[in-house]
Amino acid sequence: MYKNKARNLVHTILFSSLCLGSSFLHAEVKPLPLETIAIKAGRLLDVENGKVLRDQLIVIEGERIIAIAPIAGTPIPATVKVIDLSKSTVLPGLIDAHTHLTSNPRQHGYSSLGTSTVRGALYGVRAARDTLHAGFTTVRDVGSEGFADVALRDAINDGDFPGPRILASGYALGIKGGHCDNNLLPPEYNDVGKGVADGPWAARSKVREMAKYGADVIKICATGGVLSKGDSPGSQQYTLEEMQAIVQEAHKLGRKVAAHAHGASGISDAIRAGVDSVEHSSLIDAEGIKLAKQHGTWLVMDIYNDDYILSEGEKAGFLPESLAKEKEIGQKQRDNFRAALQGGARMAFGSDAGVYPHGDNGKQFYYMVKYGMTPMQAIQAATINAADLLGLKDKLGSIKVGKLADIIAVDADPLVDVTSLTKVSFVMKNGKVYK
Repeated sequence: MYKNKARNLVHTILFSSLCLGSSFLHAEVKPLPLETIAIKAGRLLDVENGKVLRDQLIVIEGERIIAIAPIAGTPIPATVKVIDLSKSTVLPGLIDAHTHLTSNPRQHGYSSLGTSTVRGALYGVRAARDTLHAGFTTVRDVGSEGFADVALRDAINDGDFPGPRILASGYALGIKGGHCDNNLLPPEYNDVGKGVADGPWAARSKVREMAKYGADVIKICATGGVLSKGDSPGSQQYTLEEMQAIVQEAHKLGRKVAAHAHGASGISDAIRAGVDSVEHSSLIDAEGIKLAKQHGTWLVMDIYNDDYILSEGEKAGFLPESLAKEKEIGQKQRDNFRAALQGGARMAFGSDAGVYPHGDNGKQFYYMVKYGMTPMQAIQAATINAADLLGLKDKLGSIKVGKLADIIAVDADPLVDVTSLTKVSFVMKNGKVYK
């Protein structure tokens, strides 16, 4: 990746940049159409190989990385914009595979009933900015009312306001009365969640509906949840047959499937059904870990937000039963994170942002290291692993020639102190600097 060939390419590109825009050997040359930027990286994390490279020059043209080589011996023409991060650690833009950008973490339970879909979307504008400024240049949004996450994605892509690259799911699919239904209102309201689908063919139809209105990924609820009323996190909700129908339909339409699942049987059946990732995985057992490894299913375990739920939950409107459920399974999830890691399951970063304040995503790195990962493994979970899960490994997840220029920096060394990832000082997405 960083051999003489790359250095020669840098020389060629930079020399060409110097010559373009004027007459070179009396030949007419058109101006360079895209801005060229050179980043001086003091410490560059090569997440694909788990290495640190010193004093590297990253050359970006437009939105892509076009060359990487050692700074020493590489001239930089005055026409090239230079960003000096020679005292920083430079790494790929981070990826959070489990967020809810349109959710307000201070309005849970019954207080959330007063939030309209439009207000949620507008809240998402601020959440998107805070998430991007925290160094997360790509997120997967797994469950939003009124396709607000789809609208948010499109507005960011159109340049209306800053935010991360979003893979949206629309409504999360689930059974009537289950975790993805709304169980807060009394019967006379006859309120049923828009993602509710019972039976294989109804579930297939709901997948088609999500795809019709712009969903990039399909989110399903295989088991009960912590923050829902009247169910148990450990109890299975969708049947194996229903999940198989959803996965088959989603994959046929080119969409991956993320399964919310806390309980062991729901996790195992979701994996057998062919889902691409299992979210939370709180009560995963030895069978589930073995199946995840055999099938190559990604586990996305949100092991930070227990702190926020237990410390701020009552104030934020969490139901008393939700606080009780969190107290019961929070530590078990962290212990099972360690077990899944030791069992060889593939793991990607996902934090459940929206349960806690957006922009605090990086706080999870500390717990990933505390429960077994090395700092490099934790960073890989939020870069190259998450990019693989999202189907974007050819474009994102590492700083490599040909990939999109999603680049962040921190002042300290995250391999020594992983909590430095909560203090991101530089953010570039698609070659544009946002912080």
